[in-house]
Amino acid sequence: MSDEGWYYDVHTGKVSQGKDPSALNRMGPYPDRATAERALEIAAERNKAADEADEEWNR
Repeated sequence: MSDEGWYYDVHTGKVSQGKDPSALNRMGPYPDRATAERALEIAAERNKAADEADEEWNR
């Protein structure tokens, strides 16, 4: 099975391409290296949006 996706390793801060079955600390897949390099920023944006949606739901 081939995987061309890009991944961000939260432990090392490095970006790599393709699946690694022993890598438990990775985020992805992302469509390209530049997007994978923004993994933490993307996660923060998504968390903020989810928190705002929860806040709105609770009102």
